[in-house]
Amino acid sequence: MRTHATYLAASVLLALASAPSWATNGYLANGYGTDAEGVAGVGIALPQDALAAAANPAGVALVGNRVDGGLDLFIPQRSADVHGNGYGMDGNYNGNATRQFYIPNFGVSYQLSPTVGFGLAVYGNGGMDSDYSKNPYAAFGGQGSAGVDLAQLFVTPALAWKFAPGNSVGLGINLAYQTFSAKGLGAFASDTNSPANLDNDQKASALGEGVRLGWIGQITPQVSLGATWASRTNMGKLNKYQGLFADQGSFDIPENFGAGLSFKATPNLTLSTEFQRILYSQVPAVSDSLAPLLQGVPLGASDGPGFGWQNINVYRIAAIYDWSDALTLRAGFSHSNQAVPSSQTLINILAPGVVQDHATLGASLKVNQNGELSFAYVHGFKKTVSGVNSIPESFGGGNADVSLAENLFSVSYGWKF
Repeated sequence: MRTHATYLAASVLLALASAPSWATNGYLANGYGTDAEGVAGVGIALPQDALAAAANPAGVALVGNRVDGGLDLFIPQRSADVHGNGYGMDGNYNGNATRQFYIPNFGVSYQLSPTVGFGLAVYGNGGMDSDYSKNPYAAFGGQGSAGVDLAQLFVTPALAWKFAPGNSVGLGINLAYQTFSAKGLGAFASDTNSPANLDNDQKASALGEGVRLGWIGQITPQVSLGATWASRTNMGKLNKYQGLFADQGSFDIPENFGAGLSFKATPNLTLSTEFQRILYSQVPAVSDSLAPLLQGVPLGASDGPGFGWQNINVYRIAAIYDWSDALTLRAGFSHSNQAVPSSQTLINILAPGVVQDHATLGASLKVNQNGELSFAYVHGFKKTVSGVNSIPESFGGGNADVSLAENLFSVSYGWKF
């Protein structure tokens, strides 16, 4: 039975985030809040604001009393190019009929005592969206426009204990609300165990829970280390799409973990780096390949076909420079290995989460004694995964090349009290 707290979390999320989001490391976010986005998502050993609980709950004990609220404008560019198909699928497809997304976030942190901190972070953890006015699957019988719309939104309350100066451990409870819809997939109606629950273009939703643990330790006056682990978030099934996702509509959020290092190079310059691993293999709807479909296993079945994604590692580096007492500058870069194999691009026309490299810039300006205005820009460099025998012969053969580029603009206001 889902807890009352989960339903409360869902209500908060619905109030704050009505639009879907697209994340950048597969379908998980590359950073939480404007300050973290300005440094390519670094946050495990370097908490900066009240959204610290989203990356590492141990940071809640180190950021003081503050409230932060922000808004992201996200503009992805999705496309596909099909060639060599015997059934007439060849062509260029633009997945940007829906062009931009607004993604809010909110956080509050409060020191309950000199050693105990409480935090609450509300944020988009991830998602994916595509909207093709020209249906890529029309040659196989797909009707109308095609696309998917997934949003994964979190409320994370957290407690942290500062057991020594600069050293803390934390526990966060991830309360998740997920929505999904799909359209234009009638071409696969004969390949599903539930044609009525394949692509009805209706929004399905699910609730779930998980936990996040974290530690931050100041090893020397200049060096801090951090580590964090988030469990798999077990979501309720998306019943309206039990004919699409493996295991009758199951779509959990994968376990991930990471470690980071922050180095105070000079009184004004802080350098940081971190590593994160995301275990997409835990979610059959995401990690199972298209191969079972060719062996007669229908969409939606147990161990049925999926998107074929692989586990990925994410590497981040960042710099923060205090230009003056009023102005802080940020920059960062992140790189991940590829989640989408070249053999699995046919179905990933719907979900081309292929970007691997991001460059970021950010700044914060103190507008008064307690208030701070922050900005960030994130550029996801265009990446194309070229298909290699990615369209089965039963679908006419050939290859689908999928591409994605991204731009994100973020603004937030923080208030210390």
